[in-house]
This record gives sequence, C-alpha cells and structure tokens, in this order.
Amino acid sequence: MEDRLWDYIDGHCSPAERSAIEELLATNRDWQQKHRELLNLQQLLSSSELEAPSMRFAKNVMEEIARYHVAPATKSYVNKNIIRGIGAFFVTMILGVLTYLIVQFKWSTGFGSGTGDLKLPVEKLGLNRLDNLNYSRVFNSTYLIVFLAIAVISGLMLLDMYLQQKKRQHTA
Repeated sequence: MEDRLWDYIDGHCSPAERSAIEELLATNRDWQQKHRELLNLQQLLSSSELEAPSMRFAKNVMEEIARYHVAPATKSYVNKNIIRGIGAFFVTMILGVLTYLIVQFKWSTGFGSGTGDLKLPVEKLGLNRLDNLNYSRVFNSTYLIVFLAIAVISGLMLLDMYLQQKKRQHTA
C-alpha cells in the first residue's frame, strides 16, 4: 500500500493505477489515513534544507585527529618473550622426557674387563639380542605418549611460526 501511494504522490503510476488508487482513497479509511501521513512526510522533507559540509570538512577532521597522539600500529600483538618462554618450556620438557628415557636403560661399562663398551640391560630384560629389546618398559604410559605427541606438534607449530615470520621479514 505504501509503495503504491508513494508512486501516486510522486506521479510515477500509470493512469489505470492512478484511477484505482483514487477510488481506494475515496472509499477506504486506511488508505486515506496513510495518504495523509505520506503527504505530511513529503512536505516535511521538502521544506527542510540539507546543509552541505564545508569545503574544508575532510581537512578539518584530519587536523583534529592529528592533534591527538595516535598510537602507531605494532608489528606483533603477541609479546615475543611469551613465545620464547613457551618454546623454552617445551624444549625443556622434551629434553626432560629424553633424559628420562635414557636413564631408564642401564648402561654399564666393563671397567674390569678393559673393553669399555656400553651394554644395554638385555640380561635384566631377559633378552639375548638387541633386536628383541622390549621398549614397552619405557613407553608403557599412555600419558607419556600423549605428552610426546603434544610436545612434537607444538614444536612443529612453533617452528612453522618462526619460519613464516622469517619469510615475511625477508619479503618485506
């Protein structure tokens, strides 16, 4: 109804549509009320004059902004010391796990025999050959496996972030 009335007020409707709207305005109170509202709105819009901004509007705005000290954009929103700390934590944890794994093996040297070679505790494990070494004694915890997987993934992510940063610095 509103669109048809606007077309009627603006004179953009066909003569057949114009006569149909005039008939509705003569008989229907809703159409009459809406027509009056739209006429009042059109009169308000046509009577008010829009002010054009001054010619120096953009320059005035920029000068006002320049008066304030705007903080420059930072290269990175993450503190590099935090990233280094996280990386040091993971490196320390990986070294700790590797140390734990190495300590689990009983290394022995033949001081008395003079051979000086290192031997794995295959006798203690009940194994005669190194191929049959049972690693389940060392990797027996699910938590250890999950931790190692998380540590490796995190390390790879840190390496990827580092390499991408170097690549961005090289191209810039």
